[in-house]
Amino acid sequence: MTTTAERQAVLTAANTAPDKDWVIVTRGVCREYDMGGEIVRALRGVDLAIRRNEYVAIMGPSGSGKSTLMNTIGCLDTPNSGEYWLNGQKASEMKDDELARVRNKEIGFVFQTFNLLPRATALANVELPLVYAGVPSAERHARAKEALERVQLDKRMGHRPNELSGGQRQRVAIARALVNRPSILLADEPTGNLDSTTSEEIMRVFEELASQGQTVIMVTHEPDIAAHARRVIVLRDGVVASDDRRENFTTKLGL
Repeated sequence: MTTTAERQAVLTAANTAPDKDWVIVTRGVCREYDMGGEIVRALRGVDLAIRRNEYVAIMGPSGSGKSTLMNTIGCLDTPNSGEYWLNGQKASEMKDDELARVRNKEIGFVFQTFNLLPRATALANVELPLVYAGVPSAERHARAKEALERVQLDKRMGHRPNELSGGQRQRVAIARALVNRPSILLADEPTGNLDSTTSEEIMRVFEELASQGQTVIMVTHEPDIAAHARRVIVLRDGVVASDDRRENFTTKLGL
């Protein structure tokens, strides 16, 4: 487990590329929007350091800045000021085409809406990112099968989404996010469309992936879902309000 002192040392080394063990580092990240003449300050100086292979939840109430932070971490948006380093690359200074390349290579996205093609099999849905990347058919098939095996769904490869349960559809979506072998798996409210029993099923999948060494970052507004991660970061009013190990977080909430 990374110590607070280790994280602080990384965060205070401004304009310095972090060690390769740190997959995500933000230093003083600010993001504001002009909403019809009104300036909304979504992020007000976020300092964050996440090591490779960590399993982290980012949570907070509506308006806390967690969605903006997720978009920044996911290279879907760039900060107005501050530094964002992703896997040793300074993403905060990249242009849109560079961000797109990094995003496709480094980040696997999982959303609460599964976004699966209804007429395609599970295998074909998982292969889709590799089709766009120009990967040859045989390699696509092998890598998609491997990704489905990682989420214990290899026996459902030939099924279409309407032949799968909600939990199985989300596992297909997770496999699709894994197929490019990303540095981080970024999950946005991954249990938002699932009942409590199925949510527990999906949390077990993330726990297993984390135990295999996959870096997992989960954005949620639900404390009981966040409590499945090994580390919980709470945002409030655009800044980090707390950053705790799971045990401390659950003790505070009485979970």
